[in-house]
Amino acid sequence: MLAVLYDIHGNTAALDRVLAEAETVGADRYLLGGDYGTPSPAPEETLERLRALPNAVWIRGNGERWLREPPLDRPEVMEVYEQLSSGVPEEEVEWLYGLPERAELEGILYVHASPLSDVDSFAPEPQDGEEQLLAGVTDRTIVFGHSHQQFRRPGPDGTDLVNPGSIGMPLDGDVRAAWATWDGDFTLRRTEYDVERAAAAYRSMGGDFGEFAAERILKGSD
Repeated sequence: MLAVLYDIHGNTAALDRVLAEAETVGADRYLLGGDYGTPSPAPEETLERLRALPNAVWIRGNGERWLREPPLDRPEVMEVYEQLSSGVPEEEVEWLYGLPERAELEGILYVHASPLSDVDSFAPEPQDGEEQLLAGVTDRTIVFGHSHQQFRRPGPDGTDLVNPGSIGMPLDGDVRAAWATWDGDFTLRRTEYDVERAAAAYRSMGGDFGEFAAERILKGSD
């Protein structure tokens, strides 16, 4: 069984519970979909846990790309990265930035946000012009995250769109960690964890970003 884990964002309280449940349901392979832990309260601890997993396939999220390519059009994000990512070892930055942008397993395409981009993603409901996000991909299942909203629906051009949701910072109104498994078909899953503990960890970082992230975790939404 494949466990599909996206958008952890350094929330080790959520990750630990999900990994325990994944083992219980029989997961023996892992697809790791990006945005692992920088910036967050526990970037290195998150990577340590993930590197201990057997048979793990990693892809890069925008969070890893921004370590080398900060978003110049989002100064508030650049400020956070400058403040909170300076302690990440250079060899770690190099490794994270060098992760592939996509993976294919059993004919299924895994990307961070969409085949087009790691920051432009599909919405839970069909939107005008979303064919552009496919970047020419047709007639296949596409798994993606980034929006932190768990859903599955038919997409344009014969695609099946699967968003396992966010482990560390769900934004679909449900505070439980969101993930998925695949064993011939996808099962979307939710796992309870200590939300207060995770929010406190983000608050301990201080500043506007720590408070912003803590509120997201407590509400399960913006």
